[in-house]
Amino acid sequence: MGSKEEKVWLAMRVTYRREMLARQILEEEGIENFIPMRYQLSKEKQKKRELVPVVHGLIFVYTRLSDIQRIKKEREVPYLQYMVDSRSHEKIVVPEDQMRRFIAVAGTYDESLLYFQPEELNLKKGTRVRICGGEFEGQEGIFIKVKGARDRRVVIAIQGVIAVAMTAVHPDLIEVLDH
Repeated sequence: MGSKEEKVWLAMRVTYRREMLARQILEEEGIENFIPMRYQLSKEKQKKRELVPVVHGLIFVYTRLSDIQRIKKEREVPYLQYMVDSRSHEKIVVPEDQMRRFIAVAGTYDESLLYFQPEELNLKKGTRVRICGGEFEGQEGIFIKVKGARDRRVVIAIQGVIAVAMTAVHPDLIEVLDH
C-alpha cells in the first residue's frame, strides 16, 4: 500500500452561523473537531448561561484531506470551507502540538480568557514562556501585555486564525524559554 495520508488539524470557516450543524455532521462521521466556545447570558427574558462560539464561523477539524473532501461532497456541506493563508494561498494547517495547547486552554471555557484576532496582537514583543503550576501547568505561550487586561498574560496563538490570552498567571509560575 502507498503512503498513508496523515490526519491534520485544519482551520475551517462555516458560513451563516452553522458551526453547530457542521460539528454534528463531523461527529456523526467520527471526525474530531473543536469550536472555541464561551458562556454567555441568553437574550431571552429568563436569562440563562449558554455555551456559544467565541467567533462565529470558526471550526478546527482533525482529519485527512480526502475524508473532509468526501464528507463535504457526500453530506452536501458547501458551507464548510477551508481557511487559506493570505500570503501562501495554502490551506491553513495547524501543527498538532499547537492545536492541543490551544484546546487545553480554550476548552476550559474559563470566563477570564480573552480572545483576539491575530492582527490585534504583536507577539514579537513578547517572551516565550512555560507555565509551571496551577490550572494551565505545562502550557507554553507568549507572555505579553494585551488590551483589556491590566497585567501581562500568556497567549497561545493559532497563526493567522485566533489567539487566546489566559488569566493572569503569577510570575513565580512562569519559566522563560530560550528563543
